[in-house]
Amino acid sequence: MDDRHSLDVAHTGPTLLQLWCLGALSPDKGCDSAASLSYGLAVDDGCIWDMKFCPSGGWELPGTPRKGTEMARLGLLAVAFSSGHIQIYSLPHPEALQTHRKSHGEDPWELTICKVDCVVRLHVGSIKACYPGENGQCYTVAWLPSKPHQYLAAGFYDGTVAIWDLKTKSVLQRVRHGRVIKQYPFLSFSAHDNAVRGIEWCKADSNFFVTCGNDRRLKFWDLRRLDAPVNNMKRFQGTEMSWLLPYCGVVVAQDNCYASHGLCGLHYVDSGFYGYKPYFAAPRKGTVWSVSGSDWLGTIISGDITGEVMVVLLPGLNVQSVNVKRPSDRRFPVYKVDFVSCAPAADSPDEHARSGPLADSRDWEHIKPKSFRAASGRFSLVFQDMNLTNFHNLSKREPVKRMQENELKGDLNMERVQLEAIHKVRFNPNLDSYTWIVSGGHSGLVRVHCVRGLLSSVGKKMIQEKSANFQAMYEDTEMVGEFEYSPEVQHCVVEV
Repeated sequence: MDDRHSLDVAHTGPTLLQLWCLGALSPDKGCDSAASLSYGLAVDDGCIWDMKFCPSGGWELPGTPRKGTEMARLGLLAVAFSSGHIQIYSLPHPEALQTHRKSHGEDPWELTICKVDCVVRLHVGSIKACYPGENGQCYTVAWLPSKPHQYLAAGFYDGTVAIWDLKTKSVLQRVRHGRVIKQYPFLSFSAHDNAVRGIEWCKADSNFFVTCGNDRRLKFWDLRRLDAPVNNMKRFQGTEMSWLLPYCGVVVAQDNCYASHGLCGLHYVDSGFYGYKPYFAAPRKGTVWSVSGSDWLGTIISGDITGEVMVVLLPGLNVQSVNVKRPSDRRFPVYKVDFVSCAPAADSPDEHARSGPLADSRDWEHIKPKSFRAASGRFSLVFQDMNLTNFHNLSKREPVKRMQENELKGDLNMERVQLEAIHKVRFNPNLDSYTWIVSGGHSGLVRVHCVRGLLSSVGKKMIQEKSANFQAMYEDTEMVGEFEYSPEVQHCVVEV
């Protein structure tokens, strides 16, 4: 956690990509089992800055017959590396991998770390880039949300945006090297003057997408006319974006380095179709590192540098509503992480200690650790969760009062390491578990929550109908080795 990674040059190094199994997710019963590591992928392309599953079409039944030693596919995962490469992995079902290992005389329950090749390796290959990595590190990737998801877009450090057509048959764009396909984009252009930090496709029209970069620009593009953006705004430095299906704009999380006083946080920015002014969804005292949206709920979730994960219900911005003017009534915290001091153990050596032992934990409050190693043994993280089963008397609850107080009087200490910071949050995109969220931060801890209070009667009815249709398609229970497979969907979390 004390490693530092240069952003201005591409670099490689060992990385472990982990696939965790959470079992079946139920809003009423929660997770049916504890989280377990299914397997890991050992890669040597440096830091993983972003990764996205193909939205649909990549999943297969665990018992699907494949050729030779191939295994049934769990999904297609696109990964952006600090080496400047984008690689697509075909991930197998953990059950199929266990069966394969057992057939080769190995213990299927041992910890599995694989060294594998990707199925597709994407290169920029434009006139600007003569060799891999010349465009710098790749920070973001985005699949086309509409079927058949043949387009994959990526943003690089030098401001380049490249788009690949994964279904192309052109020999100029697609070359096979052994088992790996090397592919070049059909579009590559300079979108920003600095690093591209986010790309989001419009889910209502596949011709439109939006990018944000370190040049503080937010640009809306038309795929049919890339000589100039449809809309170009310079406001703040965006860190991540989310474009929900019913809306004509994006929700932008921002760094507070260029924010005006009192305007740091989450903003909804219209694409220019309706001409709305930016809507201030939620104020934050520090940088908001991540934001994710749920199309089923019209809701976004954010994680920031202060360690707070917060849910914001977006109003219907297509019509004027009184709720648009009262955003404070449309947000609530999921949990808050506090960085607190603690007294060290009497028998533990402390090479960073001041002269003389410190017995009182209050003495540690004056120390500002600059790294995880300096904070270990002296400070701890305290997680304070909110009851998410219902929202009765929401405004009177202690977590909500504290959230509102921190928005007005919050104190952000930038002189120490921010171990409580939340760097990534995600809504579950699947209908059967759309109220589940996952978050992870600087501490290396990943937490999963269910916002049960947002589950409506309409949503329950939809889940029952779709589950019945799914079971009708796969009503015959299959056997995969000694593992019995039921049509109930199993959920996994990918962690770096």
